[in-house]
Amino acid sequence: MGRAGRYQRGMLDTETRVPFQAAFRSDVLRGLSGPRKSLPARWLYDDHGSALFEVIASLEEYYPTRTETAILTASAQEIAQFVGPGAVLLEYGAGAALKTEILLSALAPTAYVPVDIAGDFLAASAVRLAGRFPGLDVRPCVADFTVDFELPDDLPPGRTVGFFPGSTIGNLAPDEAKDFLRRMASHVGQGGAGLIGVDLKKDLEPLLAAYDDREGVTARFNLNLLVRINRELGGNFDIGAFKHQARWNPMDSAVEMHAVSTRAQTVVAAGQTFAFEAGESIHTESSRKYDLQQFADLATASGWRVGPVWTDSEDRFAVVALIVPG
Repeated sequence: MGRAGRYQRGMLDTETRVPFQAAFRSDVLRGLSGPRKSLPARWLYDDHGSALFEVIASLEEYYPTRTETAILTASAQEIAQFVGPGAVLLEYGAGAALKTEILLSALAPTAYVPVDIAGDFLAASAVRLAGRFPGLDVRPCVADFTVDFELPDDLPPGRTVGFFPGSTIGNLAPDEAKDFLRRMASHVGQGGAGLIGVDLKKDLEPLLAAYDDREGVTARFNLNLLVRINRELGGNFDIGAFKHQARWNPMDSAVEMHAVSTRAQTVVAAGQTFAFEAGESIHTESSRKYDLQQFADLATASGWRVGPVWTDSEDRFAVVALIVPG
């Protein structure tokens, strides 16, 4: 069409946003009241958290982004052959959508639907991609992909493909992962496809380093959740009285992120008071690691058939193609 893609900023106006505030408040009250304090990882991604994660993705220790990017670059034409022409690409947890440019260049889809919980960050990404790919119909969707949501109306015809990069599937508990994969299968429909980034099991040292970098960016990303509670829920967390910690959970094959209280203290959030003992933590994220058979079993149980798999030479990471039968 010879002009910037058809991105309409009005789609992200305040009145059309998903009402996340009540859900955030509910999750914080429930999570801080339990015997083991925890908060859902999705709340790490406000606009500032999303920006911090993009910095993390560029760090030397954080291998998943550069490894997945290399896989997508090397396999772009094979992935394009798998997808076919004229597709509609849905990306869940799009963020800055930097890796997505590789797919958009290879696939030349008719429409791109980035889905993310951070509306302002999503809007900026949509503007950039609409300018980068003239004629592409960019339809940003502010939504929490861990619950049911509606896609934009009147998407063009063509094979629908769900893209879920970055090993974010590992942030979901097994039941949550099944629910998400079923939701994605419903979105793409029979004959639709999925492309999922999966972080594979490996030695412990690089895993822990990826979630506790020397520059402390991951620590700021983690503790930003407490800053968000202070800002949005009238909290009074003393950020300096908490520290970031990455732990390995062998039972779940997961790296966990925790915000650990460095002293006994009481904290107010959303009008309620919560007591912390010294050393008590808030579990903010789990990043589960799979082997390929485990992930294939998960996908099959969620209504998919596994297609081609692309990995790096050291089998650290995989991009797994999925197909909805029928």
